[in-house]
Amino acid sequence: MNDSIMRQYERWVREASEDPKIAEELRALAGKEEEINDRFYRDLAFGTGGLRGVMGAGTNRMNIYTVAKASQGLADYVRNQSGCGGTGPEGTPSEGTEVRIAVSYDSRLNSAQFARKACQVFAANGIEAYLFPRLMPTPCLSFAVRSLQCSAGVMITASHNPSKYNGYKVYGPDGCQITTRAAKAILEEIQKLDLFQDIRQMDFEAGIQKGMIRRIPEEIYRDYVEAVKSQSVLYGKQVDRSAAIVYSPLNGTGLQPVMDTLKEAGYTNVSVVKEQEKPDGAFPTCPYPNPEIPEAMELGIQEAKRLGAELFLATDPDCDRVGAAVKNHQGEYTLLSGNETGMLLLDYLCARRQEAGTMPEDPVCMKTIVTIDMAERIAAHYGVRTINVLTGFKYIGEQIGLLEAEGKEDSFVFGLEESYGYLSGTYVRDKDGVNAVFLVCEMFAYYKTQGISLLDRLEELYRQYGYCLNTLHSYEFQGQAGAAKMEKIMERFRGGMKQIGKKPVKTCLDYAQGLDGLPKSNVLKFLLEDHCSVVIRPSGTEPKMKVYFSVSAKDREMAAEAEREMAKDVEEMVDGAE
Repeated sequence: MNDSIMRQYERWVREASEDPKIAEELRALAGKEEEINDRFYRDLAFGTGGLRGVMGAGTNRMNIYTVAKASQGLADYVRNQSGCGGTGPEGTPSEGTEVRIAVSYDSRLNSAQFARKACQVFAANGIEAYLFPRLMPTPCLSFAVRSLQCSAGVMITASHNPSKYNGYKVYGPDGCQITTRAAKAILEEIQKLDLFQDIRQMDFEAGIQKGMIRRIPEEIYRDYVEAVKSQSVLYGKQVDRSAAIVYSPLNGTGLQPVMDTLKEAGYTNVSVVKEQEKPDGAFPTCPYPNPEIPEAMELGIQEAKRLGAELFLATDPDCDRVGAAVKNHQGEYTLLSGNETGMLLLDYLCARRQEAGTMPEDPVCMKTIVTIDMAERIAAHYGVRTINVLTGFKYIGEQIGLLEAEGKEDSFVFGLEESYGYLSGTYVRDKDGVNAVFLVCEMFAYYKTQGISLLDRLEELYRQYGYCLNTLHSYEFQGQAGAAKMEKIMERFRGGMKQIGKKPVKTCLDYAQGLDGLPKSNVLKFLLEDHCSVVIRPSGTEPKMKVYFSVSAKDREMAAEAEREMAKDVEEMVDGAE
């Protein structure tokens, strides 16, 4: 450990006194050089995902100090973008210009504290901070940014990560999560700041009294729920909404918006998994509260079995992703992958809109490059154009904004990503778990009224378009050494592969060059024979290398065998990187 890291640690011991828990944690680190190094060897990375990391003391951790510094940097960026000068006495805008930032938070440990801290900093910088009076889903924050005409938005969340994590996600004035250019500019402002000397803060209660910290009115939430309900494509068609459905918010933010939406839409038999009903940042029943993980779905499936429900749905803590399990003909429950749910929704929306004559003139579907290629064939069947974007729903939000700038906002039909994110409207610019739950329930009810299950419809799609298997393999690399190892792995893959499994490589697409007009990104995509592909990228939010396999084959068994062979070759490349 070098001297500068130790000096940084010693400074924190002297000056980080505002949070007693952090101060105690710092004292307990004395003499633990390896731990001190990990906490102070760098600043917590700020990128298009904002901040995300383990909570605790240090520059490489989420705490009130790193949150305050990020908030000061964002405040400086926003005021520069708004053409405002400095602030007057006690944080009032010096030029009388109204600049607003909306803030929301999820159920995670310290989320409410971090949200309040962000508001204190914004208020002290002459920016009106609008805070939800209770925890709210990420998509509701996106909605509030647009409704309140804010210059930015902040969502305190670490999405589906384990309970030791938290994060600080930044949104632009369009309600879309910031992309590369804005993230770089905000980072430049953050890097100018001294953590203990350059941060302006206002007492929270004083901020409320001065009108610089305001509660987001209940009407914003109500308007959001109405916007979600407006996404229905039943167009007056009568369906059976009485079938038993089980829902779990996984101890997160989804309970009220999901249940309000379903109840108001006429669903009369929706039950909630009691152990996962209330907000709880410890996530006691699912240490990894991610509906992509089967273990997170187990308790809900047990409840569905007990009640005889045909459908179980779960949203992640900030309610922007949804997982689904469907009762099969054997009475057991089949988990749908993110790709399968996305394909079902895309097909349902397109079919209903085509039938009702509401398909726009130039319909567009948007998906990420790692999302199942079969979605393009479904979209093409309905005359819908597909736009492929980099991994991250923010790039779908960005494309919706481009359509809006051309006066073609109504062309957007559906956006999907393999990691359980979906959106069918332009009222927000991020994936929306409330919207997705609502649409899956409507689709379920629509098909059930015709005597068709979701699994039946999925099999029909595979018969129509051919079977396609998509899987995700993740390899974890913690800390400074892990980040360096991932770079070596990417270099090794860039050295070239002639064959993966038994599939010859036709082309290697290196998105680090900025292909197809997309921003430069550290992503490789190998196009193989027989409509197969492999995508490899380091995660932007987790210490993981992610590998996505897309395998087309005659049937499920042949696809699974080919995927195993391909995964074995990739794993050998990962393990062999020195």
